[in-house]
Amino acid sequence: MEISEFQRRIERQFLARDRARGVMGTFAWFVEEVGELAAELREETAPEALAAEFADVFAWLASLASLKGVELDRAVEKYARGCPRCSGEPCTCPTKP
Repeated sequence: MEISEFQRRIERQFLARDRARGVMGTFAWFVEEVGELAAELREETAPEALAAEFADVFAWLASLASLKGVELDRAVEKYARGCPRCSGEPCTCPTKP
């Protein structure tokens, strides 16, 4: 599935509810899902179980993007030519501690 197709699907399923909740309310749900993903990552959960948490985070991110008029397929073009800072592929920027 293409990113834009996924974003449209999430809009059909949830955009009306997310609009009623508002950006900050939707953002709160997104953060909660990121927290759930973090907990699963700490537990070193199997990839199959992690997939559900990654999907939830991506769905809430898509909802937020739609609420703010951002097309995710265009947004990710930032990384289409390598690292946005050094243009390396792989990145050759100095690592942060």
